[in-house]
Parts: sequence; C-alpha cells; structure tokens
Amino acid sequence: MKKTLKVAITLTLLLCAVFAFTACSFDTVMDKMPWNKSKEVDVESLKEGETYKADTELGTGSKTVIVKVETLDTTVTFTIHTDKDTVGAALLEHNIIEGEEGAYGLYVKKVNGIVADYDVDQSYWAFYIGDDYAMRGVELTEITEGKVYRLVYTK
Repeated sequence: MKKTLKVAITLTLLLCAVFAFTACSFDTVMDKMPWNKSKEVDVESLKEGETYKADTELGTGSKTVIVKVETLDTTVTFTIHTDKDTVGAALLEHNIIEGEEGAYGLYVKKVNGIVADYDVDQSYWAFYIGDDYAMRGVELTEITEGKVYRLVYTK
C-alpha cells in the first residue's frame, strides 16, 4: 500500500512538472535568454547625429571613391574626389568616419555622425566592397575606380 502511494505521488509530481514546462512558451523562454536580446533600434534617435541627410559630393582630386552609408531605412551616398590612396584616408579627410586604433587597425565607431559601438549596444559598422564583406578594414583598402564601398549599420 505504501509503495503504491509513493508511486502515485511520484507520477502526480512528474505530470505536474511536465505540465508546467509545456505551459511555458518556448519562444518566451528563449526571448529572456541573455544572448537573445532585442535587436530593435529606435530609428529616430539613431539619426539624430546624422551629418548629411542626402547624397553628397566632396573634395577635389584625381581619384573618385563612392561610399554608401546605410542605416536601418536610409542610404546616403558619398562621392569623394581625393588624392588619398585608401578608402579610410578619403573618409577621414572629410570627417565622414571616426574611430579608434585597435589591434586590427582603425575600429570605426562613427559614420556620418551616427555612432555604432559594440561595447555599448552590440552595434557596429560593417564594411563591404560591393555586396562582399571586406576582408580588410577601411584604412587598408585601396581605392579602386568603379567600386562601390558600403558602410552598413549592423545590430
């Protein structure tokens, strides 16, 4: 009799535990995990620091570099005429980018007045040559006529 009562109580507790776990939505549990933080960004506050709101042509020089700066819903194209050799030098020359030197070169934190800082909110500026992710940073990428370079706000 005692053994039957123990088995019944154990089965009841087991069924209650199973019910409790299945009653919770898996998505709700996963949303609360620290590695799955919300990726929403307030577009208006992001654009408050934007310097140029429309396509802009800058500088004089023998080389032309085209850089598209892409945020969540806007793209601003910079056509820069320069005598510099790298994309980074041309962008720095016109104060389009700002950053800090790191172990791998210039860590771009601000583009067109918009800050992306991975240490603060896991956002960063991704650098592309055309549609391909660049294998080098902006300061090491030599200007190639006809190429379109992209800096994309990523979070």
